[in-house]
Amino acid sequence: MLAGMRFGGSEFGGSDLAGLIVAVSFAAGLNVYATVATLGLLAHAGLVDLPSGLHLLTSWWVIAASGVLFGIEFFADKIPAFDLIWNTLHTFVRVPAAALIAYGATSQLSPEKQLLAALAGGAIALAAHGGKTAARVAVTPSPEPVSNFALSAGEDALAVFLTWLATQHPFAASLIVAALLAAIVVVMRWIGRAMTRALKDLFPDVPDESAENEPARSNRRDFNAA
Repeated sequence: MLAGMRFGGSEFGGSDLAGLIVAVSFAAGLNVYATVATLGLLAHAGLVDLPSGLHLLTSWWVIAASGVLFGIEFFADKIPAFDLIWNTLHTFVRVPAAALIAYGATSQLSPEKQLLAALAGGAIALAAHGGKTAARVAVTPSPEPVSNFALSAGEDALAVFLTWLATQHPFAASLIVAALLAAIVVVMRWIGRAMTRALKDLFPDVPDESAENEPARSNRRDFNAA
C-alpha cells in the first residue's frame, strides 16, 4: 500500500514530508543507529522510496554498520551509570545525524529550506536526547536494574516504531512526537524545580543575594525620589 508513495517525491506532500522529518528526527534523538537501520531496511523492502539525498542509507554497508552499533548500544545503554556517559557522548552523534537526515530528506527543496529543515531536525533530536538523558538521571540511582533496562528497551522500540510509522502515517507520527515533546518540557521543568529544592535543602544557610541587595535598591529609590 505504501510502495506507491514516495518519500520527498511528488506523491509526498509538504505536510507529510514535514511530519516525517519531525518523527524521524525525534527517533534519531532516541537511537540514531536504530533509526538509520530501519530507514535503510524499509527502503530495501520497497516500503519507502528515499530521495537522492538519503540514498546512502540504503547501502548494505551503512545498514550493517548501523545494526552493529545498535547492538553495542543495546547493551551499553542498559548499564547503570555507564549509560549516562554513553548518552552524553552521543549528544555529538544523534543531533548532527538527525540534522543531516533532515537535510538529505529535503534535497528537492531550496538550500534555504534545507537549512531550516536541518536546524529543525537537530533541535527536535536535541529535545528527545535531552528528555532521554533526564529520564536516565532520574532512574539510574535506583538500586534495581529492571527499571533501567525497561526504560532503555522502551526507547529502542519507540525509535523503531516512530521511524516505521513516519513512513506510513507521517501526520499521526508527528502528533505523537508533539505529545512527547510536551511531556518532555513538563518533566524537564519538574526536574529543574526538584533540583532547586534539593540544593536549597543541602545549603539552607546560603544567603539570598536578591534579598541582601533589596535594602540598597530601596535606599537608591528613596534618594532619587528626594
